[in-house]
Amino acid sequence: MKSVIYTFLKIYLFTLILSSCSIRDVEQFSEQDQDNQLEEINLEAITIPEGFDFSTYREVEITITDNTPYAIYDVFAYSDEPYFVGEETFENQSGEIVSEAVYRNDVMNKLMFSGFVKNGSITQKINLPKFCDKVYIRRNENLKFSSFVENITNEKVNFSYSELATKKESKVGLKTNGDLLNDYLYCVNGSGELFQVDPLNGELTYLSDMPMGSWTCAIDQENKMLYSIGRSNPYPLMKYSIENGTWEIVANLGIGGPRLDYNYRDGLLYFSTRDKLYTYNPANGVNINTWTINGLHSTSGGDLAFSEDGILFLCTFSGLYRLELDANNEYQSTRISADNLPFQPTSMTFDSNQELWLANNASSSDLIIMDTQTGGWQYVYGVSAANNTDYGRTINDLTTFRVFSETVDETDTDGDGILDKDDSFPEDPEIAFEVFTPSKYGKGTVAFEDLWPSTGDYDFNDLALSYQAIVYLNSDNLAVKIDFNCFVKSNAAGYTNGIGIEIENLLPSQIESVTGAKFSENYINLNSNGTEANQEKAVIILSDNADYLLQETTISVKFAQPLTTSELGAAPFNPFIIVNKNREKEIHLPYRNTTSLGNNLSPLDGSNNDPDGNFISDTGYPWAISIIHDFKVPKDKVNITAAYNFFSSWATSGGTQFKDWYKDNPGHRNVTKLAN
Repeated sequence: MKSVIYTFLKIYLFTLILSSCSIRDVEQFSEQDQDNQLEEINLEAITIPEGFDFSTYREVEITITDNTPYAIYDVFAYSDEPYFVGEETFENQSGEIVSEAVYRNDVMNKLMFSGFVKNGSITQKINLPKFCDKVYIRRNENLKFSSFVENITNEKVNFSYSELATKKESKVGLKTNGDLLNDYLYCVNGSGELFQVDPLNGELTYLSDMPMGSWTCAIDQENKMLYSIGRSNPYPLMKYSIENGTWEIVANLGIGGPRLDYNYRDGLLYFSTRDKLYTYNPANGVNINTWTINGLHSTSGGDLAFSEDGILFLCTFSGLYRLELDANNEYQSTRISADNLPFQPTSMTFDSNQELWLANNASSSDLIIMDTQTGGWQYVYGVSAANNTDYGRTINDLTTFRVFSETVDETDTDGDGILDKDDSFPEDPEIAFEVFTPSKYGKGTVAFEDLWPSTGDYDFNDLALSYQAIVYLNSDNLAVKIDFNCFVKSNAAGYTNGIGIEIENLLPSQIESVTGAKFSENYINLNSNGTEANQEKAVIILSDNADYLLQETTISVKFAQPLTTSELGAAPFNPFIIVNKNREKEIHLPYRNTTSLGNNLSPLDGSNNDPDGNFISDTGYPWAISIIHDFKVPKDKVNITAAYNFFSSWATSGGTQFKDWYKDNPGHRNVTKLAN
């Protein structure tokens, strides 16, 4: 009988070892059982420097000083490494069908916070990826955008606009009816980037990512709308609100090409490709009329633009032309420029002084001014201008936006001192701006192994929480509440695990209310404000059962009094899981403290591979890791070092190498070893 029982136990234990961690209880395993399991997943120990906490981000304090009466700032995490968008097939500006990889900058995806210069300064504390050693600061003063790349030094950025005021205010603009007029060149390219160039100094400022890359752009000045046509099928007509920074698809035109301008005289878009000219209603994309253009020496590339006196100019790769409608209702072209231009023009626009600006077809475009009478030209900015204004990108089209410094829409619906056009919540006087972690368009992940303090398989899929934290600021740039938008993207454990966050800088009394948390297991006690009872610090239990967070959920925490983000700290704060409804068994990030109710040195049956209680195993692995990025968890029993090729190098270097090991860069991931 003993032999039968022994055979049954061997089969049972073998089944447990081969199965996922969803049906195991390692505290009942012997050390030999766990060794067999580790051999099954081929776990290799890693040697990490003393004190390395596996952090992928750092807390940075940003201080901006600006004494102008009213300016809005956006702050982005900055990396000059472009990211891969994907392969795309399209007709290029030479009329050829090509397929190529598309890359664009990653700045616009990394908005960290926006704010108003209150009493001359803004100070916010944020978490930034460790691979970012700079921030991108964008200033908006009545739609006059400017930008600055600033280094992070000793975990701080101190930026003062006053030091640059003399240079900025010395600009000479065009006077119109007593108002100072400033021109800005708005540019687009095939990589889907919208940016502006200041024609007085050549400075480039990113404005937005586009729904699709484009060869065209045109501005309706009165309504502050930019129009663009996508470069590939179905060739959408796209509309961008300059005031709100938002895109809208108007209609699919079914035809693409390189030339576009807006004619304020009839309110129509004029679009040209090859030897045809079309007009479209910008409100609905309906084609109004079509004309033939005669006399073009080349029909590839180029752009079109109306001068102030209504003359229509068009350029192609063969030069600059003036167009005139003849008695047969066809356009006749007259070439102005010589036929030996050393560049291929892809775009052009008139500024307020009626100077004609062009850009050329190059991987790093030049900006050129041309005379419409003689065809004479000169390089102004770009590589060929030899004045340190290499843009490092193609300008496939450009158009002019004119900003009147005296013309300001001063509507402030909620009366909080922030104009509606700059207020993220124009009808709510309590909130005006937001701080995002990881970013406005990004998600972070906190992933756990739930076998602590026993050795796990380190696939980090026992519980993986995807999150975005949004701190809401009032018009004084103070935090009034925080939303945790989260869901459990992997829950491979068989335990009923809870998950929470300790805001270590706050007391429970500093929280007014917690809403949206999910409870079902009756082992969590709450204070009347929704924080966990009997805790020294403010502890927010998101759920006592991770199964209730499998769908996107928002847990909102409202503060009793407004706080600075320096007082609050930066998300995700101190996240942890509660293992199998055992309230004192918390698993934290490396070197983080347990809450008042946790015990990191509790005696347990079986092996204890964390005798120091610092949540680092004797094999060098953590039981929890926080990635300031969307993290694809490894498949069950696939160690993280097998799924991510540079994780081990990053860890053993103490985080100095491969700081972006988790990103989807070429060679970083073994896709076949990642869960869907």
